[in-house]
Amino acid sequence: MMDERWISSPWPSFKPMTNMVHIDEKWYDMTRVKSSYYMLPGEEEPNRTVHNTHSIGKVMFLTAVAKPRYNEDGEMTFDGKLGIWPFVVETEAQRTSQNRDRGTIELKPVKVTRPVCRDYLVNKVIPAIQDKWPNGDEDTTIFIQQDNATPHVLPNDAGFLEAVAQTDLDIRLLQQPPNSPEPNVLDLCFHCSLQSLTDCRAPMNIQEPVQGVEEEFENYDPHKLFKSFMTLQAVMVEVMKDQGGNNYKMPHLHKERLQNAGEEITGVYCSPELITDT
Repeated sequence: MMDERWISSPWPSFKPMTNMVHIDEKWYDMTRVKSSYYMLPGEEEPNRTVHNTHSIGKVMFLTAVAKPRYNEDGEMTFDGKLGIWPFVVETEAQRTSQNRDRGTIELKPVKVTRPVCRDYLVNKVIPAIQDKWPNGDEDTTIFIQQDNATPHVLPNDAGFLEAVAQTDLDIRLLQQPPNSPEPNVLDLCFHCSLQSLTDCRAPMNIQEPVQGVEEEFENYDPHKLFKSFMTLQAVMVEVMKDQGGNNYKMPHLHKERLQNAGEEITGVYCSPELITDT
């Protein structure tokens, strides 16, 4: 049977999912191996070189988002963007080079292990939820959804439970089962969309892509994030049709076309027979 956290009863529609926080990691490269450009006649082609494709710098980020909310007048009351944090540490350069002097503070990537994930979850994600979560939902159970990657913190982790106990919120961890479909808006839509925005930049060092990703996240249109949750619901319908499998095609809801016509998708419905058979 489909998880009761997702389907509202008796009507075959998905619950609002307003109490779900999606977190996941993503590598952001300083440049693509191949890029396409539209050139004017006679325009000089852009040229960017690296020693080899393995020397392209990259930074991993942890992202946390929730579903944006609107009031009865259609005004946004919560943008859903909880935060994005790079896995980096500040260090002093040990030697002078053509790019910087000895002693210059620079950023170095951090290997993502379970203690590092715990530190980010306890000191970044949970404080962000406590600071930005909409007023009036203090009594609602908040689920943090993550995949089953090895470094991720387990739901019964003592450090996580201790951090939650120090807040006035009921926050719980959820882990996706191994080899399951991807019910996470970050992997479905958000990360690819944010990556396409950062690809427009041409960073020369690690500091620049970190700053660029953070700026693009801050400026990201919350309504696009809201539509990502509609895509998630449509994907879940396709997963149900495939009996929980991964053999499905990404559905197209034509959200932009409907929006231009003055309509708006606020939820996705499915047939009662599909729920019964799942």
